[in-house]
Amino acid sequence: SKGYSPKEKEIVAFHEAGHALVASALPQADPVHKISIISRGRAGGYTLKLPSEEINFYSKAKFMDELATLLGGYAAERTVFNDVTTGPCSDLRIASDLARRIVTEYGMSEKMGPITFGEKDEMIFLGKEIGEQRNYSEKVAAEIDGEVSSFIKNAQTTAQKILKNKRTLLDKIANALFEKETIEREEFEKLIKPGKVARVGKFKVKRV
Repeated sequence: SKGYSPKEKEIVAFHEAGHALVASALPQADPVHKISIISRGRAGGYTLKLPSEEINFYSKAKFMDELATLLGGYAAERTVFNDVTTGPCSDLRIASDLARRIVTEYGMSEKMGPITFGEKDEMIFLGKEIGEQRNYSEKVAAEIDGEVSSFIKNAQTTAQKILKNKRTLLDKIANALFEKETIEREEFEKLIKPGKVARVGKFKVKRV
């Protein structure tokens, strides 16, 4: 674990609070089981979500909620600080990869239709992909890029709308994280219950 300056700790607290709050607001997102701002390795913190039951098939609606949740940290930084850090880089990479799979592998893009794009070369005995051969034109590639970008932008819009509408609750979760550094599921669910919200932290953030 590495230490943070108070400002960095504040940013990480809002970042993880953003992930958790967006997840809690979306019907297809997995429940939040734990939130921590104790750094491990290169990760500044983490929000642990676990499905309520075993899932074999994923719907487009679930993927859309997952994309918005992944953009929750990025959206929180923009909403609270009117700026972004390098913290969300891993989230953005995962979200971009998922959005591309939605378009090219799962046939879930209305614009591109129920078709897959790209032929993967696989090491069958290891079960691992080692490359992909493009079987479509540059024009189609540009359309795919556009769809991927659209999914990401829609996810960002969804996340930011939730956080702006629930800004007081975002502050409450972030303040609790700043003080305690780790919040388990039971405490998190108490925090997000409707009702009067009281500040519990030492810092205050200027609204933008």
